[in-house]
Amino acid sequence: MSTGVRVLVVDDEPQLLRALRINLNARGFAVTTAATGADALAAAARINPQVVVLDLGLPDIDGLTVLQGLRGWTNVPVIVLSARADAADKVAALDSGADDYVTKPFGMEEFLARLRAAVRRGAASASGSDGPVVDAGTFLVDLSAKTARRDGTDVHLTPTEWGILEMLVRNEGKLVSQREILHSVWGPTYVNQTNYLRVYLASLRRKLEDDPTRPRHLLTEAGMGYRFVR
Repeated sequence: MSTGVRVLVVDDEPQLLRALRINLNARGFAVTTAATGADALAAAARINPQVVVLDLGLPDIDGLTVLQGLRGWTNVPVIVLSARADAADKVAALDSGADDYVTKPFGMEEFLARLRAAVRRGAASASGSDGPVVDAGTFLVDLSAKTARRDGTDVHLTPTEWGILEMLVRNEGKLVSQREILHSVWGPTYVNQTNYLRVYLASLRRKLEDDPTRPRHLLTEAGMGYRFVR
């Protein structure tokens, strides 16, 4: 799966950049590195990466600003890499459009597993599959084109947001458990990361619901899971 996949690694630690470049190259990834936010945005526009690994503590502009800049034009999966372990930092990154959050220091094998999962989500989001157009009234989901529209305007969704929305819409009216969503979208090692789901459902509601605080279509079944209804 990894052969030729374009990865942009953004970090200002030379030793970490070197370690990641060596490990990723050895597994067939095509690696581009950047040490500043400005260089990262320029490199992303130049190579159109298939996954981005992004440090938050950059010397010129904050990593969240870089993330927001990327989200202005691309849905590429972004894994945030940071020494910031506080829950608020993780929520801020996920809320800004990150697909995953890895805290430094980290184990290389776990990081590579998360990277492969992010690439799979990106590929699934980009590939077409047969499916109907589901009109929820306030928003419309095209399961074949893998797009969502609200009030006639395209809604910008990350691959992870799309994965959750698609799973709920394809199971319209049914309760989908937290574990089912986490297993399907992130993989089997994430089935207990329910905090991820709270962040992403809040983001989806802000993008799609008329009143995100009182959703009509993306409903929470407390302690169990989520349900999509028209």
